[in-house]
Amino acid sequence: MTHVVVNGPATWNTVVRVAELPEPVPHMVLASAHHDGLGGTSAGKARTLAALGVPTTLATTLGDDEHAERVLTALRPRAGAAPLTVLSRPAVAGRTERHVNLVSDDGDRLSVYLELPTAPPADDALRDLVRSADAAVLDLATSSRELLSVARAAHVPVWCDVHDDDGVGDHQRAFVAAADVLLVSDARLADPGAYLSAAVAGGASLAVCTRGARGAIARDADGWWEVGPADVGPVLDAEGAGDAFLAGLLRAVLAGEPRAQTLAEAAATAGLAVTHVGLGAPHATVQDVVRLAATVRVARVE
Repeated sequence: MTHVVVNGPATWNTVVRVAELPEPVPHMVLASAHHDGLGGTSAGKARTLAALGVPTTLATTLGDDEHAERVLTALRPRAGAAPLTVLSRPAVAGRTERHVNLVSDDGDRLSVYLELPTAPPADDALRDLVRSADAAVLDLATSSRELLSVARAAHVPVWCDVHDDDGVGDHQRAFVAAADVLLVSDARLADPGAYLSAAVAGGASLAVCTRGARGAIARDADGWWEVGPADVGPVLDAEGAGDAFLAGLLRAVLAGEPRAQTLAEAAATAGLAVTHVGLGAPHATVQDVVRLAATVRVARVE
């Protein structure tokens, strides 16, 4: 049975909905909604992978506080999902990572970090877990850096989501260089096509740039793909849609699906994620994804 390791943050967040992100001047803003809930890009990927039937271990850093218990409760997979094991390393200062996220109606986000815990170094158990995985999803976190070389040395496919990388900042460069499969958004890229081409030239087998409501573009050794969005109606919550996209793509790749089908299923999983409030797509099933993927346009382009 395949097994995926996801390393990175799981957080407890307060999400505040606003019409638009506030200007940096003193004034009052009215929230349209707010809630507390699970956050963290790695948590979003792990819970979606488990929902799609992929046994997953989430390696993360949690404190010894009440927020850690809330994170663990939220990560419990629904009945019928694959096992989701949480390998929790204790935060050095004992506090679970927390954010206040302001999210605008058009999907922009401003994150205020309340707690940013320091993770202990990876131990032998975590390194062995990565070496034995069928894929390692190593998210942007200090704790992932040393695992990049561990996975590469063991010939374990490395999947990296570098979010809104601008192609220049130092923090993402090691992840881009190590990735077998790379996911990025177009939020800060001046030339997404050049970025993806450089990633494939540097060794990635597949590089994908998500474009929100416009779908995605992808580059592999044989050329370009254009991926349309899944038509799911009104967007209720875009939080974790990128995490769901990667999870859907990874599940389809592990299942041996052709490239066009893997991209269609990625878009479909992201589409299912935005139809409910909360992180990722923990409610999705493979049947739901495959059904919706049949409506997603995927084509080779010049």
